[in-house]
Amino acid sequence: MLYWLTELSDGGDFFNLFRYITFRAGGAFFTALVFGFIFGRPLINVLRKRQGKGQPIRNDGPEGHFVKAGTPTMGGLLILSALVFSTIMWARMDNVFVWIVLLVTLSFGLIGFADDYAKVSKQNTAGVPGRVRLGLGFVISGVAAYVSAISHPEGLQFQLALPVFKDTLIYLGYFFIPFAMVVIVGAANAVNLTDGLDGLAIMPVMIAAGALGVIAYAVGRSDFTEYLDVHYVPGTGEILIFCAALIGGGMGFLWYNAPPAAVFMGDTGSLALGGALGAIAVTTKHEIVLAIVGGLFVVEALSVIIQVLYFKRTGKRVFLMAPIHHHFEKKGWAEPQIVIRFWIIALILAMIGLATLKIR
Repeated sequence: MLYWLTELSDGGDFFNLFRYITFRAGGAFFTALVFGFIFGRPLINVLRKRQGKGQPIRNDGPEGHFVKAGTPTMGGLLILSALVFSTIMWARMDNVFVWIVLLVTLSFGLIGFADDYAKVSKQNTAGVPGRVRLGLGFVISGVAAYVSAISHPEGLQFQLALPVFKDTLIYLGYFFIPFAMVVIVGAANAVNLTDGLDGLAIMPVMIAAGALGVIAYAVGRSDFTEYLDVHYVPGTGEILIFCAALIGGGMGFLWYNAPPAAVFMGDTGSLALGGALGAIAVTTKHEIVLAIVGGLFVVEALSVIIQVLYFKRTGKRVFLMAPIHHHFEKKGWAEPQIVIRFWIIALILAMIGLATLKIR
């Protein structure tokens, strides 16, 4: 919205700053951060009043979680509100990739909101049936994948780009659509599985968003892509503004989600933010790099898959409890110890993912 101020510029005044993506990204970050600080406490008070008993706690979960009973959920509403408001304020809204990422985020947020509402209103952990959530997620991601594919430059449409082997493109044709659907839905559910401890999911999401924001900015500049020998996707630079807003909104939320949490993110936030990461990866042609940058989420999801398959086959468990962060809880690790160590791992993986821009 504020980009229109460039029309008032003669090329050498303050308004000229709004032409620069980096300046607007900084503005988006601080806008979302301040939004979170201002509206965080009032939103928590409303959620606590309306939800009564708060998010139901699993009976088979770690014993330490029962002290969290009564904590309100749907805190993702704070992140999404700050994110959407800030992105609309600072990004160019004539950019198709910004719209793709925004709509995927909001759509998955609605699915998560319905799930959270069902859990709170019925006071059980069932929520919306998994098949319904997956079905809706695949429909949304299918539309996003198709629009993204036809919006890419002609030489990149329906192609799979590989990190490191940068001259290699694998033409998937219309199989690119289901591939991209799996990336987006998989990312959404992987973040959702990670969201099990205070502050555990939001910081790795912000770290991954930061890395993907740098990638989006680099991929959207022809001079950077020529130097780095990566594929140029015009327009993706504006996604940096979305990522900056996500980080700002995430920090505002973390202020209240830090142990002991005053509010939980809920599926409203985790599904939305995971879907956002997947959509960014698809629009920037860095789907495989997402598996590195978001490697922590991949491990969390794999731990659940391995646990379920092994238990069905043998009747025994690989982990004391899945997802894997609960395994470490069962082993006696303190919650802050798990959270901070997982943050460190997430940061290391993000750095490795960024390194793929240069390695060839």
